[in-house]
Amino acid sequence: MTRIEESVEVSAPLPAVYEQWTRYEEFPDFMRGVVSVDRTGPGTSRWVVDTAGVHREFEARTTEAVPGERVAWASVAGEVRQAGVVTFHRIDEATTRVMLQLEIQPPGLLDRLVEALGFIDRRVIDDLRDFKEHVEAGSRAA
Repeated sequence: MTRIEESVEVSAPLPAVYEQWTRYEEFPDFMRGVVSVDRTGPGTSRWVVDTAGVHREFEARTTEAVPGERVAWASVAGEVRQAGVVTFHRIDEATTRVMLQLEIQPPGLLDRLVEALGFIDRRVIDDLRDFKEHVEAGSRAA
């Protein structure tokens, strides 16, 4: 299992950053690595993601949600086996640090090669940057 830890500082107040993160069905609108997200029930969702041109589907369940502080999840079905937690840290009134910890088990030989070459970590970094840019663009428009 691979463990990825990345963070990004977002120029927006913590409540706005947390709220945007919890609207994950909007992630495909601005994160290139997320193809689609559909809520399937209370605390459950179906995801299609793309890493290095490989589409994978999985179902996830929210395992913990502390408003304004953290969201944790784990896959419960599908091709991707992962678990993660994202935490939100107030730097000041206008800046929030988003910290992501993700454990992922690549399902096949191609996926293990993609992981070994650093594509999964790169996709996570890019998706966090996309999230930051989306939130900051919304904060400037507000």
